[in-house]
Amino acid sequence: MANKNKFYITTTIPYANAPPHIGFALEIVQADVLARWHSLHGEDVFFLTGTDEHGVKNYKTAKEEGLSPQEFVDKNSGYFKELIKALNISNNNFIRTTDKKVHWPGVIQLWNILVKNGDIYKKRYSGYYCSGCERFVTEKDLVNGCCPNHPNLKIENISEENYFFKLSKYSDKIKKLIETDKLRIFPGKWKNDFLSLIEDGLTDVSFSREKKHLPWGIPVPGDDNQVMYVWPDALTNYLTGIGYPDKKYKDYWPADVHVVGKDMLRFHTGIWPGMLLSAGIELPKEVIVHGFLTVDGQKMSKSLGNVVNPIDLRKKYDADSIRYILIRAIPFGDDGDFSEQVLVDRHNNELANKLGNLVSRVSALAEKYGIEKTENKLAGKLKLKEIEKLMQNYELDKALNLIFEFIDACNEYVQRNELWKSGDRKKLYELGDSIKVIAILLYPFIPSSCEKIAKQFGFKIDWKEIKKPLKSGKIKKAEILFKKI
Repeated sequence: MANKNKFYITTTIPYANAPPHIGFALEIVQADVLARWHSLHGEDVFFLTGTDEHGVKNYKTAKEEGLSPQEFVDKNSGYFKELIKALNISNNNFIRTTDKKVHWPGVIQLWNILVKNGDIYKKRYSGYYCSGCERFVTEKDLVNGCCPNHPNLKIENISEENYFFKLSKYSDKIKKLIETDKLRIFPGKWKNDFLSLIEDGLTDVSFSREKKHLPWGIPVPGDDNQVMYVWPDALTNYLTGIGYPDKKYKDYWPADVHVVGKDMLRFHTGIWPGMLLSAGIELPKEVIVHGFLTVDGQKMSKSLGNVVNPIDLRKKYDADSIRYILIRAIPFGDDGDFSEQVLVDRHNNELANKLGNLVSRVSALAEKYGIEKTENKLAGKLKLKEIEKLMQNYELDKALNLIFEFIDACNEYVQRNELWKSGDRKKLYELGDSIKVIAILLYPFIPSSCEKIAKQFGFKIDWKEIKKPLKSGKIKKAEILFKKI
């Protein structure tokens, strides 16, 4: 068997201090659509997600709840696993930073390499610290004396002795890699945003905290008083999740795509490349950046208390409807406003009235009259090459637009030819074959609905099947695909 092309995609690993909010559901669905799209094309896909579980906040909140830190993160990590199942996510691995067997050895190995290469040193540091982000914030980043991401949390002024990573040493090299797209940032506005941010160069970054301030984390090798800070711990998950330090990690590394939120960009295109350059490990190929979901124009955040819980949402609505709205209503890279009303409207008007109606009518007529194999001229209305181009450029919402344009054309074909009267078996074949193509194209977005269509019409969900004619077997009337809400 010929070697398949490999495709390695990751999400960020969200902080396990609370159950997931809809913003992370957006990220994981976007990543899943891309993973399934590549899988559809026969590629060997590895899709990694997980949870970031160390840090002061987890330690303190666990104490407040009367739990051990491990019990606390076990509980919250469990919610993220529940979300993954609820939204039908096709990840290959779920990494947890508290996993001493899988994660810790790789983190310690990488730390030791950075030390060996002279890129970690110790110094006393004073700075502003945001407990919400669990990171130091520079004075110029503060807005009215507060962290822009956590405006209602008090900024702490901390002074302590830490280990630092010589990020400044790699500043020019990182800048050049980004300018020349060797490390690609997409959309372009985020590339420009990051380049303007590092115009004066990247500064060295704190890589540890004193144990008395941060008792919950991976100990610094050879120093019992220090615990690793979030960056060497959490960012290394992209390597440990595929087997690092074992050489088998090279089966998938370098990552093809890191999917990150705009607030995570600077760490994934600044600190992370610096660590990899120091260690002599290849850089990821691309970092793609999504915006924030808002409610009434405000960023959703745990501290603002306007969070939509996607697990609760899933109890009310089907996974495919939630997946569909997250991709359809929010252009990649931009902020978008989420509302249940829009979810209901799009479910009823697009999934039920357009796609569901087409499948229902065509299957009922095909059962009644049968189908007769012929050339599918209707397929000429499908802009397949444009859809492929849009998917390659992460314009997922626009790709959906074009697929639904074709669904409209198919519904119009039924009407125009009054197929409920004529029972034209050749035209019904064209429609059945077109439904096959639609279901294959929509599979990355709404997988379980497309699997039902494939079963109903007797085809396999595979890119190669798009050009293959539909087998003209017996088609029975489909059950209602999308019940109206």
